[in-house]
Amino acid sequence: MSKLVAIFVALAVALGCETKAPEDGGAPAATSSTTASIGEAQGRPLDPTNIVSIAIASKDHTTLVTALKAADYVESVANPGPFTVFAPTNAAFDKLPKGTVPALLKPDKLDDLTNLLKYHVAVSVYQAKDFKDGQRLGMANGAYVTLHVKDGKVQVNDANIIASIPASNGIVHVIDGVLQQPKAP
Repeated sequence: MSKLVAIFVALAVALGCETKAPEDGGAPAATSSTTASIGEAQGRPLDPTNIVSIAIASKDHTTLVTALKAADYVESVANPGPFTVFAPTNAAFDKLPKGTVPALLKPDKLDDLTNLLKYHVAVSVYQAKDFKDGQRLGMANGAYVTLHVKDGKVQVNDANIIASIPASNGIVHVIDGVLQQPKAP
């Protein structure tokens, strides 16, 4: 178990998370004043080791957190799950055409933003080591992603998984691209 904790701490540090050593030998808790304010806004504290808290604690996921808030999707992803979240980094969002993110954050694009976020969430826990080349996963919006595995590296559609972080309500796979649904023929 201590090896798992060490891996989690290393990943959290690499992703820019603040960590607090656990008192009980469990997984370290990510901390953030933003985590507290979101939890308080919803009338309950967030579990510091859930998917939302992990994203909030990461300086590389501020765009994702902003999108979750704008779509009012924080509480959904903070639920007990289990969930697999493919979490694009800020750099991944920066690869989108200029103006895409600000446009999606407008109130009249709420449905599009929610659909995009749901396309990054699967209901169940999927470990990267268990993915198979060509495997398809159903996502929360009803669409599918396709996994590609080559030489031990995993891609989701065209995005690479660059880290995986276990959470109390599932797992976060950090990805270097924003998942786009394939266009219908």
